[in-house]
Amino acid sequence: MNDFINELQLKIERLENEINFKNGLISILSHDPKELFGNFLWIIEALEEKTISEEEFFKLLPQIKNDARKNLQTIQDSVAWLRTQYGEFRIKPVKMMVTDLFHHLEEKYAARLKEKNISFHFRGDHHLSLTNDRILLEYVLDKIFDNAVKYSLPGQDIYLEGTTKGDQVVLSVTDSGTGMKEKHLLGIYTYDNPVFLGTAGEKGVGLSLKIVKHFISLMGGNIDIISSENNGTAVSLFLPNFME
Repeated sequence: MNDFINELQLKIERLENEINFKNGLISILSHDPKELFGNFLWIIEALEEKTISEEEFFKLLPQIKNDARKNLQTIQDSVAWLRTQYGEFRIKPVKMMVTDLFHHLEEKYAARLKEKNISFHFRGDHHLSLTNDRILLEYVLDKIFDNAVKYSLPGQDIYLEGTTKGDQVVLSVTDSGTGMKEKHLLGIYTYDNPVFLGTAGEKGVGLSLKIVKHFISLMGGNIDIISSENNGTAVSLFLPNFME
């Protein structure tokens, strides 16, 4: 009887988390684009009606560009999540070298790393492999690494470490950037957690980590985040190895 009650409580908790996630997603998707297009229309109409000058118009464009980039990221994140919601989603395990995942990030972020003068290093087992869903894992690492770059200061280092713990593979992304206060860390997966600007003014919607947690759950893993203000952040993924 106790086992049945515990299982029922777990199912209720999962349903509540799903409902909260979907409600938050709907709230973001209905609010952010409306705000962006409202601002965009306002600035065009102000130029047409000559209530602002062309010089003022061009000064406002960088902010409009940043807002557009943020909204595009929201849509891309939402589409990635929606792909796991149609039909009976199942992961597709493939064997991959952890160093290949490192080089994937190194190449994808080469321009941003150079722009902020950030060095990216691999440490741990160079022969370590992992069998899990590559698409989900690359998405997860991409979002975690994007945050590491975003909140790192010029000249700092970021590390991807690959190790094993029992029958799990542990992948950790560590930076020495701005970090977070404990009160913000506790609410990292909620929709009332504040969104911070990166060290170069980069802006995010705060949605990616919520999808990251969902994807890690689909992969049968767990996530652990250790962070303190001005001392950086370490994000560790604990992932099982599946049979192909």
